[in-house]
Amino acid sequence: MKTADILKLSLNSLTHRGLRSWLTILGIIIGVAAVVAMLSIGNGMTASIESQMQGFGADILTISPGYTKASGADGGFDQMRKQMDRMFGTADDDSDSNDPKLTDTDIFVIKGAEGVEYVQGIITGSRVEFEYLSESVSLNVEGIDPKVWDQMTTSTIESGRSLNYGDSNNIVIGSSVATMFDQTLTVNTQVKIEDKTYKIAGILSQAGTGGFGGDDRAVFMTHDAARELNEDIDSDEYSSIEVKITDTDYVDDTIKNIEDMLYYSRLVDEDSRDFTISSSTGMVDTITSTMQTLSFFLIGIAAISLVVGAIGIANTMFMSVLERTHLIGMLKSLGTRNSEIMKLFLVESGIIGFMGGIMGILLGLILIGFISNMGVSFMGMGGRMGGATTSVAIITSELLLFALAFSTIIGIISGLIPARQAAKLQVVDAMRG
Repeated sequence: MKTADILKLSLNSLTHRGLRSWLTILGIIIGVAAVVAMLSIGNGMTASIESQMQGFGADILTISPGYTKASGADGGFDQMRKQMDRMFGTADDDSDSNDPKLTDTDIFVIKGAEGVEYVQGIITGSRVEFEYLSESVSLNVEGIDPKVWDQMTTSTIESGRSLNYGDSNNIVIGSSVATMFDQTLTVNTQVKIEDKTYKIAGILSQAGTGGFGGDDRAVFMTHDAARELNEDIDSDEYSSIEVKITDTDYVDDTIKNIEDMLYYSRLVDEDSRDFTISSSTGMVDTITSTMQTLSFFLIGIAAISLVVGAIGIANTMFMSVLERTHLIGMLKSLGTRNSEIMKLFLVESGIIGFMGGIMGILLGLILIGFISNMGVSFMGMGGRMGGATTSVAIITSELLLFALAFSTIIGIISGLIPARQAAKLQVVDAMRG
């Protein structure tokens, strides 16, 4: 039997069964669409997080008070949560009340560690009310060292100037802060923070990231000004310390150098340490690992639909064998080989998988477009950024080809047992059926 004849008979069989064929294909469509959507969105979320985290600066380390053994040297989940709380101002007022303190002494010690280029103390607290005219928003304020901030921040001044020593009443704001009100904020505009008047000295260019001086939604001021807003922070105390290293190829070595210096100065050892050093690389690895685990979990759930679809294909093919027993007998009496009978049913089940794959990919793309248009946002991903609409998904040709090939293979495998059953039928029994 020619391949063209096998293909024609398979298509005729699918067309003849009509609704039953479409219901079988529907199971594959849903499974493929779910897998494509989950993989694309998962990849997009991971890439977006990595992109934003890179804005922290690969050469920036953060020393925070307190240490959790489970968090490890790179900060881990507990330290990452603390960092996020400080970056976005979501920490409770008493969240770190029991933590040891970081002081000017620590900054002095860290400056002497090999591999360290710049050091600055950071002062953060709870969110404050930022007022302009009759409007107000809740924002995070960060106290920085004007002497080294320009060398450490990943953002640039778009308009105005950076902060100088003595700027007790001047601030620098992120790009998003400037557009939060009905009237756009500009340089030299006067605003109120906790009922105290400040003048905007500079506005940062859009960074799209948080932390390490690059938060679009943050307000930056000098240490003295920040301490006035956070009276519970002593004159020589800092919420965290940021370090810029000389060479990113030696991040681990520099961390070890800083740890040794702090062990000595703070009179602690590895078991009793009261500080944590985290790097953007460690945070990226932690978040990426988490997102990959979540993606695999979601894909596993979506794959259940494919398993159900495969069972549906197998059931349909068994019914097809029963319905065409007489045809099988006729084909065998005309000299059709068992291998050709198997091909007939495998092609039929493969077509179901192939068609389900194509339609599933199309449905998956529609779902991705719908989700993107809704402006789904997770840690700054998707929606509108800088006036442009961005997608939360990454769609690759490899993914689409994989989905199509996988669904086709699933269809062929599902039809394997029914095809073998059809091939084993005896001519006499088949003609009688």
